[in-house]
Amino acid sequence: MQDIYLDHSATTPVRPEAAEITNHYMTDQFGNPSSVHTFGKAAHLAMERARQQIADAVNASPAEIVFTSGGTESDNLAIIGAAYRYAGQGRHLITSAIEHEAVLAAFKFLEAAGFELTVLPVDAYGMVVLADIEAALRRDTILLSVMHANNEVGTIQPITEIGRLAKKNKTLFHVDAVGSFGKIPVDVEEFGADLLSASSHKIYGPKGTGFLYIREGVELRPLFYGGKQEGSFRPGTENLPGIAGMGLAAELAIREMAPEMQRQAGLRDRLQKGLQERIPQIKINGHPERRVACNVNIAVAGLKAADLLAALDEEGIAASSASACSAPSAQASHVLMAMGLDKELAQGALRLTLGRKTTGEEIDYALKIIPAVVADLRSQQEDAEAEPDYGYAPADCPCNLE
Repeated sequence: MQDIYLDHSATTPVRPEAAEITNHYMTDQFGNPSSVHTFGKAAHLAMERARQQIADAVNASPAEIVFTSGGTESDNLAIIGAAYRYAGQGRHLITSAIEHEAVLAAFKFLEAAGFELTVLPVDAYGMVVLADIEAALRRDTILLSVMHANNEVGTIQPITEIGRLAKKNKTLFHVDAVGSFGKIPVDVEEFGADLLSASSHKIYGPKGTGFLYIREGVELRPLFYGGKQEGSFRPGTENLPGIAGMGLAAELAIREMAPEMQRQAGLRDRLQKGLQERIPQIKINGHPERRVACNVNIAVAGLKAADLLAALDEEGIAASSASACSAPSAQASHVLMAMGLDKELAQGALRLTLGRKTTGEEIDYALKIIPAVVADLRSQQEDAEAEPDYGYAPADCPCNLE
């Protein structure tokens, strides 16, 4: 039995280069970036080097990059911070039905606080319709937030076109790029983004680190108060080890992006085609062309994701059904439901996401094991359904004998 990791959209292993530099700034160059002595100056230089690496990766100025603890904080700071800062200009907010919970929960919080929220539907591929955005935008719309690539089905939104609509309406535009940064090109100028969120642990960097791009001139009300770090947008001593690791991971991801996208797309297509040929009654979720190279999402009719994932784990295959942030829930994916899948089918979702170390041999193993596991679970289910339910103990049942 092999151990195969096909859950790279949940998290990725820290690549050796990033782990090495992270450890270096934990043990050797451990100074506080705000200190004025030699240790602090060395730490500050390392932090600004990482800021430049991130800025280069998204075509921004280093002064527009604010370091955070990860994607969730970046999303919350962008959305809640912008809403409260610009509430005097309007209280209407727009997002889509397939956003990550970090975005949807932030908007629900604001809605409960008195803001007006429009949640846009998506089509069967998980794509936001541009005409719906145009119709929803109003004079009092202060913030529009749409993710770049969906973390569950991999669909890539028409972000550049959405950005043009936001700019035309003079509405702030936030892009959640946690699922796309490091996988496909991310360009804040091309997108017309005013705010953009991303996370380190999705790009083979250390956990607990992320960043928020804030376009020059955009103001936010901070979530935390205390110090002057990160332009007062995010006070507190910076996580230099994580920041340094993320900076290097981002630089390497951009350098390797083109060949890695092509390689993963080939493996993805091979995996998807093989599953379609070997497993009856499955549905492929997501856009057939506009999607990240690493993602295969299928809905398996008649099965529950929890049973499927447990059985695959016993066979050495790590996968997921939805976002890791909502994994403990038995509810059907809100993304798949928004795409029009019925609840029973959505509860049988399987997300397989490839990474930079995924091999053809691992895909072959997955194509051997997954169909067999599905067939076995379906057979067990058929046997259970065929067994009569008396509702009482038959007279000759041993449990009735004295």
